[in-house]
Amino acid sequence: MSELPACPACKSGYTYVDGPLLICPDCAHEWPLDSSNDEDSDIQQINDANGNSLADGDTVTVIKDLKVKGSSSVLKVGTKVRNIRLVEDDHDIDCKISGIGAMKLKSEFVKKA
Repeated sequence: MSELPACPACKSGYTYVDGPLLICPDCAHEWPLDSSNDEDSDIQQINDANGNSLADGDTVTVIKDLKVKGSSSVLKVGTKVRNIRLVEDDHDIDCKISGIGAMKLKSEFVKKA
């Protein structure tokens, strides 16, 4: 029997295989079986419109007027967005913009400030 890796969340040694996933019974953390040895390999790199890599907490600038869905307001060119959070979704960036509120942006419409 092969030795399974410890849980990356709680370091418990009681992990088990369930289909394509490894599961920790102590903390209920699940992760893919094929990336058990190199956890950082599945992180997708998100780049801005100029090709610069983005990270959580960065400040970006909007490069195109964007209509705010469900509202009559517009997010103008040059608007600075601070403290972004990267997510894996159709819209890559979660953020809060003063005067508008919580918003999701695509990384192709921003540049790193």
